[in-house]
Amino acid sequence: MAESADHRDTPDAPGAGATTGGAHRRTSDASDDAASRAFRELLRGLRVWDTELPTFDPAQAPAAPLPLFRQWLREAAEAGVPEPHTMTLATADAAGNPSVRTLMLHDADERGWHFATHRGSRKGRELAARPRAALGFYWAAVGRQIRIRGPVTEASAEESAADLHRRSPGALAAALVGRQSEVLGSTEELARASDAAWERARREPDAPVPSWTLYVLRAEEVEFFQGDARRRHVRLNYRLAEGGWEQELLWP
Repeated sequence: MAESADHRDTPDAPGAGATTGGAHRRTSDASDDAASRAFRELLRGLRVWDTELPTFDPAQAPAAPLPLFRQWLREAAEAGVPEPHTMTLATADAAGNPSVRTLMLHDADERGWHFATHRGSRKGRELAARPRAALGFYWAAVGRQIRIRGPVTEASAEESAADLHRRSPGALAAALVGRQSEVLGSTEELARASDAAWERARREPDAPVPSWTLYVLRAEEVEFFQGDARRRHVRLNYRLAEGGWEQELLWP
């Protein structure tokens, strides 16, 4: 029995290895728990709307959402919100799996909200499969967000080209690189393609990019959210009906 006990105490014995492994797991679990607690404390300590927020009287809202959208975006810019024209775009593939990303608003008019991308990108492929989308704007400095959803259509090739060539040389260079959402072999490959695209953009400011497509989301529903420090948020929702836009207040 003593010889057997001595064998179990040797470092190479299976029992010793299991004990060491258990200690490592306990140490790792304790470290993970501490990291989780620290992260939760970080989240709880972050301030929300630690400033005076504007008020919003829905009774004074216009009959249609577009004028109010333009007003709120302008007021966000005047309040110093960086890049207030950035927005999230949510789409879904043929199986219904959602995707979301951030991109720029190109225009908003009576036709709808305009954005652009390569037709072969993930969002382009998903819009081809399911031509509906949702947009989200959030401006923390004023405690406001806007949510928009509806069907999406492609603009003509001519309008898409005009949209691209109204933008900066950098935007054209990025479009000329193309291959958006494809697997990239290396950052060196990207650098070579980008350098060549920048050179071409400088040389040919009207260079065509056939895959570049302008999309227009025709809103069927637009919600305006005004945050309140006491959580009495104002939510005004516009719904498109046969007779035009209808308004309704929503509980926060």
